[in-house]
Amino acid sequence: MISERLMGEGSLRRDFEALSLSQRLVRSVSQKLKKKNHIDEGEEEDDVRGVSLRCLTLYVRGGGCKVGADTSDEFGDPGSRRRSSASEEGKGFASICGTDEATVDCFSYGVKEKLWRRNNRKALELEESPKNSRMHVFLPDDILEMCLMRLPLTSLMNARLVCRKWRYLTSTPRFMQMRREGLYQSPWLFVFGVVKDGYCSGEIHALDVSLNQWHRLDAEVLKGRFLFSVASIWDDIYIVGGCSSLTNYGKVDRSSFKTHKGVLVFSPLTRSWHKVASMKHARSTPVLGICEISSDCVITRNQQNRQERRFPRSRIGVVSDIYEDPHRLSVRRQLRNSLDENDVSLFSNVKPHKVVKQRSDHSNAKDCKRFVMIAVGGLGSWDEPLDSGEIYDSVSNKWTEIQRLPVDFGAVCSGVVCDGIFFVYSENDKLAGYDIERGYWVGIQTFPSPPRVLEYYPKLIACNSRLFMLSVSWCEGDGEIGRRNKAVRKLWELDLMHLNWTEVSTHPDAPMDWNAAFVADQNFIFGVEMFKIFGQVLDFLTMCDVSDTEVKWSHISRNHVAHELDASSCMTKSMAVLHL
Repeated sequence: MISERLMGEGSLRRDFEALSLSQRLVRSVSQKLKKKNHIDEGEEEDDVRGVSLRCLTLYVRGGGCKVGADTSDEFGDPGSRRRSSASEEGKGFASICGTDEATVDCFSYGVKEKLWRRNNRKALELEESPKNSRMHVFLPDDILEMCLMRLPLTSLMNARLVCRKWRYLTSTPRFMQMRREGLYQSPWLFVFGVVKDGYCSGEIHALDVSLNQWHRLDAEVLKGRFLFSVASIWDDIYIVGGCSSLTNYGKVDRSSFKTHKGVLVFSPLTRSWHKVASMKHARSTPVLGICEISSDCVITRNQQNRQERRFPRSRIGVVSDIYEDPHRLSVRRQLRNSLDENDVSLFSNVKPHKVVKQRSDHSNAKDCKRFVMIAVGGLGSWDEPLDSGEIYDSVSNKWTEIQRLPVDFGAVCSGVVCDGIFFVYSENDKLAGYDIERGYWVGIQTFPSPPRVLEYYPKLIACNSRLFMLSVSWCEGDGEIGRRNKAVRKLWELDLMHLNWTEVSTHPDAPMDWNAAFVADQNFIFGVEMFKIFGQVLDFLTMCDVSDTEVKWSHISRNHVAHELDASSCMTKSMAVLHL
């Protein structure tokens, strides 16, 4: 009896286990079907949002949430414990992570969001694609160039750092030409030759005139070099000649020095340096003149035919008695009577279609690719004054000697190119002009000669076919009794037809710097003065617009450069201007 009872209980237990297994399978299938139907109902919502906001449910073999523990006791509802298998047949487990009121999050804090973002990364990218499309706008190259060429130079330099494509687009010659012709450039002043702590640091101080912002550039190639001259054309600055100390490298020491004849070229737009052909003679502080010429202008042949000829002393004080061509005698007679309004001066004979002015409008790209630069005077290798000169042709990349200055002309202290004529002024207050196309010097007598203080050398400036000169003279107290005389710097203009000087304006500052530098750009004249007073070096930058009816000077910068420089910078400085 006992064995039969045990056998009956074992068979009953096996029947219950089989029934329980079948019920679990039914519940699993029912749970999956219910889950599938629920997903199909919210499919449209998921397509819009890109992802379902329901909790992520993980299933085990028996179905239901992996965190399948009954949590009803925590909410004080013992009656809601797991129901019997008979009552739950075909219904499946109630989702703990569902939308019921008594639900909890299956994951710890923050894990749900991380899993959601990781599993739905593509959906997020599709959702943010409209925003990204607004930020990443792909413009054609020509439209992008038109946008970039309108940027100021500082912003353009920053734009080159964005990507390789922008750097390439903004560095092509085509882009440079478009920016130059589009009148989107502004004047920049570059101050060279500064001395700091007794050494020629090679630093270049650049001023953006439109924004009144100073920038400092390091130039290792200029360290230890001083007393050089600079000239600018287009987008480049040429550094010509100079000295360097042999015993104390880097210092301004003229006890033992070497004079250079090399020429360096600095391109501010690309911040690059390169060399061109060296001069035939070493020079320090040469007087430079630079001029654009047309491609059909023959320079080399003219210089070789006339380089050995010199002017003897003029008898009449106007022009030389000897000309290469006797048929040009009529030109000399015209200059004798140059005060007559009906006469034509020498400068009207220069062919305007062959030699263009220093700052042209770059109307012809082919002609704008050639220029000549003249270097005259300066000091030689033995610190002797030079009266020779040479001319550089940018196409042939060669220097050629030109005709020497007149015998009694004196040492050249200033020069500038105006309408194809290279004008130079000497310490003896004499003016001469070099015809670049014909290749000879002409002495010019002006009426009257501007008065000046001998310690201050005059500076020649050319602005849009107008020749100016800045000189320092004594002012006799403005006519007031008992008022002391003072030195003033005045701006004079030369009438190229009648060869007489006319006072235009007076500089507002006292002439404290005997080596003040002045340059011109279009209708503007810029000047920089440095001087030491009360143990401190000060600097002043001024500007005037000669196109105005009443020419007035204005200060554009004060004490932004020289406060950390040595007093020797007043002697070694030089300045150039570019339209960038």
